[in-house]
Amino acid sequence: MTMPPSIHIETQTFYVDGQSVPEQDKYVFAYTIQIHNQSEQTVQLLRRHWLISDANGQQVEVDGEGVVGEKPTLAPDEQYSYTSGAVLETPVGTMQGHYVMKTIMQTEEQQEFQVDIPLFRLAIPNILN
Repeated sequence: MTMPPSIHIETQTFYVDGQSVPEQDKYVFAYTIQIHNQSEQTVQLLRRHWLISDANGQQVEVDGEGVVGEKPTLAPDEQYSYTSGAVLETPVGTMQGHYVMKTIMQTEEQQEFQVDIPLFRLAIPNILN
């Protein structure tokens, strides 16, 4: 079995003040994910899995095809970024998960593999020291 391709994930989060209603426990966050294919193989993102947790301990799992309606294909050294959002009942929470991707090779059978998305924090500005 060959090693799965090297995929690097970066995250950036934003609090969306204009869509949030703290009096109703509605805190809206946007996040941008950048996916960088650092391997020598072309890959395609097939599915996503998220675990979204708020400060009350509530957890929501989200599974779906692709990301933002797309199943991007990344050639070697190519990058893909997208922005999406999450709504929490608390001003602080976390997200983590994984992508299911596959290699696109002419000579071999396509191989699915999982890319972990490290835990990242969703928080309104200046709430955490």
